[in-house]
Amino acid sequence: MSLSTERVPQMRHAVRIRKEFTEDRQGRTFADVLDDPEQPFDDVLAFFDDAERQRRMEDAETHHDRAALSGVVRELEAHPAIDQFLGSKDPRRTKRLRQAVGVVVRIIMEQRGWKKTGRKGSLGVRANVVRGTKTPGAYHNTGGLAFWFLRAERYERIDGMPFRSVKERAEESERLSGD
Repeated sequence: MSLSTERVPQMRHAVRIRKEFTEDRQGRTFADVLDDPEQPFDDVLAFFDDAERQRRMEDAETHHDRAALSGVVRELEAHPAIDQFLGSKDPRRTKRLRQAVGVVVRIIMEQRGWKKTGRKGSLGVRANVVRGTKTPGAYHNTGGLAFWFLRAERYERIDGMPFRSVKERAEESERLSGD
C-alpha cells in the first residue's frame, strides 16, 4: 500500500470517562478503587479526560507501534498524587489502581474506534522482587519507558491500521525478492 492510499484516522473529541467506567462490565469490578478515598482515581480520570492525551495514545499505536498507554505513561506517572500512591501503598492496592488504568485506556480506545489485539506491549523491565513482597514501592521497573507500569494492552483500529507494520513490510520484501 503506498503512502497516498494509507488511511489516516480523523481527529476525535475527548472521550469522557467516569460514567462509561462505572457502567462498563469490567469497570464495575473496580468499585474498591472508585470508593477508596486514598486512591487517586479521580486524578486518573481527570488525567485521561483530555483530547490531547487521548490523541497521543492513538499516535503511540499508529505511528510508534507501541501500546496506547506508552503515549502518556510518563506524564501519568509524573502526576504527584499518582506517583505518591504507587510508591507508598500496599502492592495489592497499587496493582488494582494500575489495572483500573488499563480499563480506562480500553474504554477510551474502544470509543475512539479501536479494538484490543489480545497482545501486551512492554513498558518496562521489572526490578527483581521476591514474589509476594508486600513492601510499598517494591514493584517498579529498572529500565524501559515506565517506572510503575510493566505491560499494557495493544490496540488496532476497527477499520484497519493506516500503516503496515515493519514486520509485514519485511515479509513482503523478502517474498518479492525471492529470499
